[in-house]
Amino acid sequence: MHSILSGPLSIEKLTVAIADLPLSLQGTKLVQLSDFHYDGLRLSEKMLEKAIAASNEAEPDLVLLTGDYVTDDPTPIHQLALRLKHLQSRAGIYAVLGNHDIYYPNSKAEITTALTNVGIHVLWNEIAYPLGQELPIVGLADYWSTQFNIKSTLSQLDSETPRIVLSHNPDTAQLLKYWRVDLQLSGHTHGGQITIPGIGPVVSQYKKIRRSIPKSIRHKIPFMRKECAKVVRRWEWAQGFHQIEKNQLYVNRGLGTYFPGRLFCLPEVTIITLVTTAVKNDD
Repeated sequence: MHSILSGPLSIEKLTVAIADLPLSLQGTKLVQLSDFHYDGLRLSEKMLEKAIAASNEAEPDLVLLTGDYVTDDPTPIHQLALRLKHLQSRAGIYAVLGNHDIYYPNSKAEITTALTNVGIHVLWNEIAYPLGQELPIVGLADYWSTQFNIKSTLSQLDSETPRIVLSHNPDTAQLLKYWRVDLQLSGHTHGGQITIPGIGPVVSQYKKIRRSIPKSIRHKIPFMRKECAKVVRRWEWAQGFHQIEKNQLYVNRGLGTYFPGRLFCLPEVTIITLVTTAVKNDD
């Protein structure tokens, strides 16, 4: 995707307070990357190279990937994996899959294998402990898959144990609010791609705008097609940091870009520093 449709890469930095975070993990640095859509059209090699360089420059303790590595055909995952192999992290790289990663029956297996072969740990309703037993990393199956299961996964953890949850689709925060989630990391929305400052993603105004457009041309206008409005229900969570009752959610705007491009919604690399006391978020 030409940079004129994408815009430059943005490095977002924020500090997130985690209750009961052990002092030994104070200052832990996470990098989140999401929604690559690596298919030769939606993500340029230059953008990907800059994102990997930005991640490495941050010297993270952990790199977390939140899905949609390809768009439909899983074949490009092999080339993407060779590039992601250059990501550096003290405690490793952990990932979940998105809805595009399970597009075909063989997609999940092929993508999981390709990422695993370069040392990336793919979690599918699984829990990992790269930072130790005191801060588990939970990776959920994609929300739109038949295997998405919060209860069987989170019930394995003591309610007093802080945890980070990776879940591609931010709509899952509505279900996860009944569980302890100190920080949920999601993607999926691309931030809405076209946003209006002070209002939010154009697609969040879908119903209002759609009524004013003649039916004969609605299907020709990006973001006015019905499937676009179904990407998520909670467009107010389309990007950035959100407090959802006791839980915290951060939604990455992703790296890949669909036509007609991005406006006031830059692709991003997110750098998150964890602290034990309340600190105002920087975003």
